[in-house]
Amino acid sequence: MAVRTPDPDPSEPNDETPRDPLAGLGLNNEFHAPGANPGWLSEVELAEARRHLPILYVEAIPVRQDGTGAVTEVGILLRATPMGEMTRTIVSGRVRYGETVRDALFRHVENDLGPMAFPLLPPQPAPFTVAEYFPLPGVSAYHDDRQHAVSLAFVVPVTGTCEPRQDALEVTWMTPEEASSETLSAEMEGGRGTLVRLALASVGALR
Repeated sequence: MAVRTPDPDPSEPNDETPRDPLAGLGLNNEFHAPGANPGWLSEVELAEARRHLPILYVEAIPVRQDGTGAVTEVGILLRATPMGEMTRTIVSGRVRYGETVRDALFRHVENDLGPMAFPLLPPQPAPFTVAEYFPLPGVSAYHDDRQHAVSLAFVVPVTGTCEPRQDALEVTWMTPEEASSETLSAEMEGGRGTLVRLALASVGALR
């Protein structure tokens, strides 16, 4: 099954014609007309970039907390692949050229969970780990058959109503025990079950 690291946005090209986080680095000589988004790449340009450079991503494990700040629930997405298969995953997507990590996190949480999710993001969010996705399985715990991707991973508390959008079909709220189970890990794409367990361990919710 093809594993992807999604970055959908209804107002822009889909994940297969994405924004270019490497714009301005001389990867191509295409002229962008005034007013055009200089962060876009064609499919050919994106494929060329992926062959030569790691791509920067952010990933978010949405959680709900009780009054003491302890994690009570973990939000896991159900997503449809381009082949029509169902898979479990987390909030994930590329960082745009010129975009802060915080802004990228907010954008992707809103993209996947809806504008009423109300994520709680500090002024300078710190990742609980850095995940490296490789196109060849076995190099690390994470795999993306399209590219080498470097992902900054965050635990993000959300306080509002989550209404999944785009290719995120639903969000399932699970207890930390359910989210860290081997059963769920087997359903998650790209080794993200490991990432969820690391997230829970980082906030003291993994027993």
